[in-house]
Amino acid sequence: MNRREHLATLLAMAAALLPATKLRALETKMEDADPQYGLLGQMMAQPGKRAELVAILAEGTGQMPGNIAYMIGEDSANADAIWIVELWGSKEAHAASLKLPVVQDAIRKGRPLIAGFGTRAEFKPVAKTGA
Repeated sequence: MNRREHLATLLAMAAALLPATKLRALETKMEDADPQYGLLGQMMAQPGKRAELVAILAEGTGQMPGNIAYMIGEDSANADAIWIVELWGSKEAHAASLKLPVVQDAIRKGRPLIAGFGTRAEFKPVAKTGA
């Protein structure tokens, strides 16, 4: 899959997950961005704890330097699973984000609510929608 297909897929996922106003803001941000690193991962919450886990993971994610997009979506086939899609300016920016106090706090709060992990993929975005 080329960069265009990757980003088109991510924007399609975003369209399903985000209200229209937030989707337009994300599209504008991505038009000006040049993501060099991406992550896609599935996380399973403890039974009945998915909404609580999503709320914790979403706290403070708008303040991560180098982050272009951080989306959390509910898995439609598994009531306890979520998908996280991340676009970063670099792999180093992602690694640095893991040291931020707000991210460390989310990890600490969220860890007891996590039952496991599913598919995880790292990728290099290679095309933008409309590029």
